[in-house]
This record gives sequence, structure tokens and C-alpha cells, in this order.
Amino acid sequence: MNALIIEDEKLVALELAASIAEVNSDIKIIGTVGSVKTALRWFEENAEPDLIFADVQLADGVSFRIFEQFNLSCPVIFTTAYNEYAIQAFKVNGIDYLLKPVDWDELRKAITKAQSLIKSKVNLPFDVTKLLGLLNVQGVTKPTFKEHFLGKARNSLIPVQVTDIACFIRDQVNFLVNNAGERFVVDYETMDEIELLLDPDQFYRANRQCIISIGAVKQVKGMANLKLSVGLKEPNHRFNVEISRDKAPAFKKWLEK
Repeated sequence: MNALIIEDEKLVALELAASIAEVNSDIKIIGTVGSVKTALRWFEENAEPDLIFADVQLADGVSFRIFEQFNLSCPVIFTTAYNEYAIQAFKVNGIDYLLKPVDWDELRKAITKAQSLIKSKVNLPFDVTKLLGLLNVQGVTKPTFKEHFLGKARNSLIPVQVTDIACFIRDQVNFLVNNAGERFVVDYETMDEIELLLDPDQFYRANRQCIISIGAVKQVKGMANLKLSVGLKEPNHRFNVEISRDKAPAFKKWLEK
């Protein structure tokens, strides 16, 4: 069985490879990549491995970006120090979520599960109920979301409560816009990273440049091409947020929660 390790800390990657070899000598590590950028290049140049071991937080972003770019069918075992990404992990072929430092017994169980899935060649369905049960068994807490963001304005740092945020926008850098219409720079490289920190019941990723709060939505208008135009409450009414035709049904369901 060929496996790829996605881990930005070299020492951790070496220790993980050694642990894998001790747990199951049949697994061959065919590569180790330490960033989203190098992982994307690796998948462009190599065939899909049988199994992936992936950290979540990498030096240049979250590893979920890799799975958004490539439609991979192999199982993924996530190894991370953060428990808040568990549900997102199980949406991208994740079959187990191991918290660092990785326990040998848990690693062995995860590898056994991967082998069983590979041999049976079954799909990896995302079942929230089973996932939550698994998280409870492993003692992983329910995902928590940020309550405050630290915004930059001129030479000041301003804590902003999530409940006071109308939207996040991408305009060369990432901004949060509060309900008063004030804009603050936030120190996150990608909108993907911000999205993962937000409660999906309260915030929606409208498009690549914008995440909106349900509390900031004033009205939604249909467009001729089946897209949606979302109007925000004043003083943020100047923002014209467009929802694509493909995302329109999901957005409507989100509004009705």
C-alpha cells in the first residue's frame, strides 16, 4: 500500500513515517509534502496514492484546499493538533481524525480501517450521525467556532465580536465588515481559513470573495440567469453579493434554517 504524508513540520513527518512503519510494515511512504502548494504540484505529477496522512494547518493554508482542487477517492487519515476541523475533514474522504501526539493504538485502528475500505473498494460516505458518534468515542469535543476576530485599522488592533460582523470580503487582502459599515483587515491569508472558523449556520460562503452573515441579509432578488443577488442591510447596502446558479438552492435552504 502506497501512502503520502502531508505535514509541514519535518520532524513530525519523520516521526509519523516511523510510527507507520512500526504499526504496519506493508505501507510504503512514497512522498512527504509540507505545503498546499507543493501538494498540489505533487498531485499534478503523480498518480493518486492508496492512502493519505494529512495535517490540517499547513504553512500556507489548510490542507482542505488540496481536496477541493483534486477529486480524490483514496481514504485520508487526518493527524492534527486542532479538534475544530473534524466535521470538515470527514467531508473530504476523511476516515479518521487523530489528535497529536498520535497514539499508536489509534493509528493502528485507523490504518486497519483504511485497509478494509481499500480492499472492499467502497465509497466513503459522509454521515454526520456516525461522525458525531465517532468523535464522542474518541473524546473529541464538538467543533467550536471563533467568537472574536482581531481587526486592524491604521495602527490599532480592534477586537470584533462575530455577532457584530456583517461579512468578510476579499480585496487584495481579507477584510471583515461590521454592522456599522466599518472595515478591518484580518490576518488570514485565505477566505478558506476564515470560513472554517465560522459557524456555518450563521455565515455562508457566497463566492470566492465574500462570506456573509445571515443577520446582515436584507433581501434576495432572482436574476434572469437563475443567479441570486443578495442585498445587505444598511449601511452595507452598497455591497452587491452574487450567488451562482449552482449555489442558489443551497443558499435558499441556508436562509430558511
